[in-house]
Amino acid sequence: MHNSSSAGAASKQKAGTSSQASEASLKRKRGVFQKDLQHMMYGFGDDANPLPETVSFLEDIVVEYVTDMVHKAQDIATKRGKLLTEDFLFLIRKDLPKLRRCTELLSMNEELKQARKAFEVDEEKLANPE
Repeated sequence: MHNSSSAGAASKQKAGTSSQASEASLKRKRGVFQKDLQHMMYGFGDDANPLPETVSFLEDIVVEYVTDMVHKAQDIATKRGKLLTEDFLFLIRKDLPKLRRCTELLSMNEELKQARKAFEVDEEKLANPE
């Protein structure tokens, strides 16, 4: 009996250690998104200066959601060996508003890349006229 109770205590201690490690990693990242979340909350009708506890709570939810999505995308990508944008699109394929917004942002990002590239070429031509 003594062995089973000590094994149970050891597994509880390991579980406690792993949760403490994950909490420590969250504490290091805490506050990174607070200003952005405050602005978003205000944009969605909250007070201009929301309670810090509310922002922290929302940040915890966002970090947990993003972490979960990345882990799921990594699981999908392990078959291929490379994490791609399409892995995330696959995960949100059933949430049409999210999928549309993501594809819109991705296409806008591509347009911006092309515009920057064209602008750099134009600058080079102006700097080095032949």
